[in-house]
Amino acid sequence: MTGPLLTLGLLEQWRAALSTGTSMCECSLDLQRSTTQVELAVDRWRWQDASYPYPDPCKDRTIYHWDGSDFEPLARYGGSLIKLVPTDWGPPTFEIDGIKMLPTAKVSPLADAERKVGLIRPRGKRILDTCGGLGYFADWCRRGGAANVLSFERNPDVLWLRSLNPWSPREDEVLHVCLGDVTVEIGGLADASVDAILHDPPRFGIAGELYSRDFYAQMARVIKRRGRLFHYTGSPNKLTSGRDVPAEVANRLRAAGFDTRVNGDGVLAIRR
Repeated sequence: MTGPLLTLGLLEQWRAALSTGTSMCECSLDLQRSTTQVELAVDRWRWQDASYPYPDPCKDRTIYHWDGSDFEPLARYGGSLIKLVPTDWGPPTFEIDGIKMLPTAKVSPLADAERKVGLIRPRGKRILDTCGGLGYFADWCRRGGAANVLSFERNPDVLWLRSLNPWSPREDEVLHVCLGDVTVEIGGLADASVDAILHDPPRFGIAGELYSRDFYAQMARVIKRRGRLFHYTGSPNKLTSGRDVPAEVANRLRAAGFDTRVNGDGVLAIRR
């Protein structure tokens, strides 16, 4: 983190404190990772011997970061609007052009990642994380005792969000984060060089190449025999078109050399 992170919910907490005459408030400035104390005044607030303005305006579903002179939304536009979005759970999600990339309605995105990583049994394994995002999969791989995690993310703006997200893991001797398109970079990986794969692509309409037979064949090539793969699919368009994306994915993975079964909002596959 380079400074405090603010949300509308936090500002409302401060306003309520000020309305009762309270000048000291215990709160979180890192999206509920920790708590600290701030000193409140009508037009400014203080924290760690520094004085800050209140962000104006302050919008819902937006996280503000201190850029050295003012509070700005944690968002970038480079052809697509990439935005870090607060959740009720603490760990944020992110959106691309308004499309939420991680489930948050019923579970924390971090807890959701924990369950899915558990399916590949990370301890002692070399793991390919195809679409790194905010790094929650990689975080649980490392916590679960993985020997090595190779994580690809092709969007530099997502990595920028990740660098300012206090819930995202940092690189170390286990976790290696690479800026690159995994559909290209996977060609440089040796046959049977990873023990397990986590594949959490954007929906098919955004990144259809990550659901292709060619890419599935590459994943089958680089994973060891009996290696585990979890492929997030969700159920896009199921209600409107009747399309069964998990079933389509399972069929393609079987053709590539995996045994498959639907598990929650994705497909668990084992290399034959």
